[in-house]
Amino acid sequence: MKPLVNHSSSALLSGRQLACERDERLLFSGLDLDLQAGNLLQLEGPNGAGKTSLMRMLAGLLPVSSGELYWQGQPLDQVRDEYCQALLFIGHLAGIKAELSPLENLSWFAALDGLQDEALLEQALQQVGLQGYEDHPCHQLSAGQKRRVALARLTVSPRPLWLLDEPFTALDRQAVAAMEGLLVEHAKAGGAVILTSHHALENLPGLQKLRLGQSL
Repeated sequence: MKPLVNHSSSALLSGRQLACERDERLLFSGLDLDLQAGNLLQLEGPNGAGKTSLMRMLAGLLPVSSGELYWQGQPLDQVRDEYCQALLFIGHLAGIKAELSPLENLSWFAALDGLQDEALLEQALQQVGLQGYEDHPCHQLSAGQKRRVALARLTVSPRPLWLLDEPFTALDRQAVAAMEGLLVEHAKAGGAVILTSHHALENLPGLQKLRLGQSL
């Protein structure tokens, strides 16, 4: 398996003294994190502690109220284009077009990475349990099947950093197990994952946890 990143002593992604304020309310402050290649990191904390806000901050969808983010040891503002090309973010919403089929949705996403191998994309959909549904309009699919369409991106994405906000939502036990295996393989290949989940994750060896404090 080809490594996704070159291993080095510096963290792949790090943050120093991060703070996030939403609607004039401080969610967290003084937060440090270091994510190495090969790491799996789960964000924990009560509702309102800022887990999703931190994920969106790391994805560049929310501003950093204070503190600094670094990508491979360099200030993120100096390498933002490189960082965005290395990042795959899947949030609470599936982020798919309801009028398109799973294959059409995945083809559009894959084109962003220069991938146009339809056979490989069909295999990716089969891998997440959508065999036989490749050409069905997504508005006809269940919530769990729509989630699988979004997560199929993980099976073909060459991007080393995955930010996954509640990736197991609406998935059955078999699909959760398959997704856990995919995360482990990604880490073994030198990628890294930050995720939130209300599921008990029992099959992710080496899983690290970062707990955000009580909501303020």
